[in-house]
Amino acid sequence: MSRSIEEPRNARSRRSRAALLRAARELVEEQGMAATTMAAVAARAGVSRRAVYLHFSSRADLISELFGYVNEVEDLEGRFAPVGDAPDAVGALEVFAHRHAEVMSRILAVSRAVEREAGSDPDAARHWETALFWRQETNRALMIRLHDEGVLAPGWTVDTATDMLLALISNGVTETLLLNREWDTTKIGEHMALLLHSTFVARD
Repeated sequence: MSRSIEEPRNARSRRSRAALLRAARELVEEQGMAATTMAAVAARAGVSRRAVYLHFSSRADLISELFGYVNEVEDLEGRFAPVGDAPDAVGALEVFAHRHAEVMSRILAVSRAVEREAGSDPDAARHWETALFWRQETNRALMIRLHDEGVLAPGWTVDTATDMLLALISNGVTETLLLNREWDTTKIGEHMALLLHSTFVARD
């Protein structure tokens, strides 16, 4: 097969795969994980179930790929890159607060849907476990940096501060402020930055 024929086919395959993942995300956000079946994804994308299975061997495979798809579409790595580029730990913590507020406003619907059904849906549980792992790793890196630069507030260890930060940036907190109290992302970021600074940074 010539390269000129192969490349368009590969491009079509990538577009089809992305369309299926987009359909899966929409279903998760609108109806929850339980409703996100292979048949439902096929119907939402306007294709046959067989077409879905050509790209994903199982629902578990589809949900697993959904995590990477959301990360890629929302450019989570790029959005959080300035945290690591901050000149010091205190600055990194402030940047993190703003970036977290921005990102969560974009992925809250899918994140909440997965969290809600993690206890009853094995595919959701695996997805949620992965999400929590990366949140915790990001939190730990911040707290290690505060500790190593000698500015972690007294009374905290890296472990306890990491766990507390996980609680402070939970989906429930974001949902309360963003949806219930109707704060915008700028307001959430500014006040989260104040909270994290007063909680975790040692006073001069």
